[in-house]
Amino acid sequence: MPLEEFKLPDVGEGVAEGELVTWHVSPGDEVTEDQVLAEVETDKALVDVPSPFNGTVKELLAEEGEMVPVGNVIITIQVGDDADVEETAEPEPEAESEPEDAEDDGESGGRVFAPPSVRRLARELGVDLSTVDGSGPSGRVTEGDVRAAAESESEAAAETTDESPRSIESNGQTAVQSTESAAVTTESADRDKTLAAPATRAMAEEKGVDINAVPPSETRDGQAFVSPEAVQEYAEAQQQAQAADAQAVSAEPEAGTASAETADTGPVAGERIPFKGVRKAIADQMQQSKYTAPHVTHHDEVDVTELVELREQLKPVAAEQDTKLTYMPFVMKAVIAALKDFPYMNSQLDEENEEIVLRDEYNIGVAAATDAGLMVPVVDEADRKGMLEIADEMNELVDKARNRKISPSEMRGGTFTITNIGGIGGEYATPIINYPEVAILAVGAIKDKPRVIDGEIVPRKVLTLSLSFDHRIVDGAQGARFTNRIKELLEDPKLLVLE
Repeated sequence: MPLEEFKLPDVGEGVAEGELVTWHVSPGDEVTEDQVLAEVETDKALVDVPSPFNGTVKELLAEEGEMVPVGNVIITIQVGDDADVEETAEPEPEAESEPEDAEDDGESGGRVFAPPSVRRLARELGVDLSTVDGSGPSGRVTEGDVRAAAESESEAAAETTDESPRSIESNGQTAVQSTESAAVTTESADRDKTLAAPATRAMAEEKGVDINAVPPSETRDGQAFVSPEAVQEYAEAQQQAQAADAQAVSAEPEAGTASAETADTGPVAGERIPFKGVRKAIADQMQQSKYTAPHVTHHDEVDVTELVELREQLKPVAAEQDTKLTYMPFVMKAVIAALKDFPYMNSQLDEENEEIVLRDEYNIGVAAATDAGLMVPVVDEADRKGMLEIADEMNELVDKARNRKISPSEMRGGTFTITNIGGIGGEYATPIINYPEVAILAVGAIKDKPRVIDGEIVPRKVLTLSLSFDHRIVDGAQGARFTNRIKELLEDPKLLVLE
C-alpha cells in the first residue's frame, strides 16, 4: 500500500502559516476521507484540517503548538484501494447504520460535490449525500440542503413511529429502550467499549460527552452501539441539568459569578500569554484602523419603550419557528434603512485611486466576544432578509465564532459593523472602526430612566448609542443625522415594517 504525504493546505486566503493546535489522530489510527485530522489556528480563525485519504496514520510530523508553513508535510498516511482496506481493516460495525461519505452517485455514477464540512454534517445527521439535490453553484450540496433532507427524513419517520418504547433487533438480539429514559439518563453506563461511527465520536467530543456514558441505541455482537441521535439526546439532558444548577445559584451577584468564572478558567497572575494567532491579528487590525482613520464618536440616547413591548409580543411567535429574537435584528434593520439614506456611512476609501467607493450592498458585521478576542461575523445582504431570517443567521454565525468554528469567508466583506456592549451592562463606548469600513455603532444596555411625557416624569426604557466614524469621509453633522434616523426608527418600530 502506498504511503501518502499530506501537506498543510492553504486554510485561508493569504495565510502563509498556522499553529497546529490539536491532533485528533495518533499513529496507527485508521482514518476516513474528510475525517478531521487536526485543528490549526491561523491569524484569521481556528479551522479543521480534514483527511484527503482513507487509510492508516503512519507518522505525525508536526508537534502541537508548532507553527507550520503552508505546504509543509504534517502527516503520512498508509493508503490502499478499497479492496485492501476491506481485507485488512477491522470491520466498522457502524457502517450498517450510517451512510458512507461517498463522492460517487450510485445511480448515475456522477460525483456528489460537497465540501468537507457538509459531508461531516451529513454523516452526523445520517443523510445520504447521493440522495440530496444540491442548490449551490454547479449543483454543490450546501449545509442547508443537508439539513432540509434530514428534516424531511425525520418527518417521514415520525409518521410511521410513535412515542412508545422501541424494540430494535440486531444479530438476533433485542434491545428495548424508552425514548423518554434515553433523554433524561445522565449517569455513566460504566462501559469499557462502545461501538459508534467516527462522526458520532467526533460529535460526542465536540459536545463534551463521554460516549461510554450515553445509553445505547442498540446492541451489536453483544456490544453497545450509540447513534448520533442518542448522543444529541444525552447532551441535551446534560445541558438541562446544568441549566437547572445555574438557576439554583442565579441569586448570587453577577459580578461575583463573573469573577468566579474568570478565576476558574482564565489566566493567572504572573503568567505569560503568547501574543500570536487570532489575538495578534485582531490587535494589528485595531492598530491599523486607529492610526489610519481619524476617529470621532457621537453619543446619543433613544427611548425604546415601544420596541421593548413589540419584541415581547413577537418573541413567542419567533419561538414557534425556533428563532431566538433579540434586539439586534431590530437595530440592524434600522441601521440598514439609515445607511440607504446616508450612503457615505456605507462607503470605503480607495486611497490608491483617491476615490470614495459608495457600497451598493449591505453586509452587516456583528462583533462577538470570544476567548480569542473580538471577531466580526458578517450577515451578507442583510437588506434582502426578513427579521427572523436575520436573527437565525446572526445567531448561528455568532455561535460559530464563539466556538471557534467560523470560517474566514464568514468574516469578510462587511460594509458596516454593530457591537453590543449592553450584554455586559455597558452604556457608552468609543468603538474602533472595523477598517476599511468607515463607521461602527455600539449599542448599550436598555435601562429604566426618567423622561418627561406630557409634562410628567415617567419611567421609560432607554437605549444608548455610540457611533464612531472616519472623519475623513463623514463629518459630525452627517454622523448626527445618521444617528437621528436610527433613533426615529427604534422609537417607533412600526416604521421598520416599511423597510
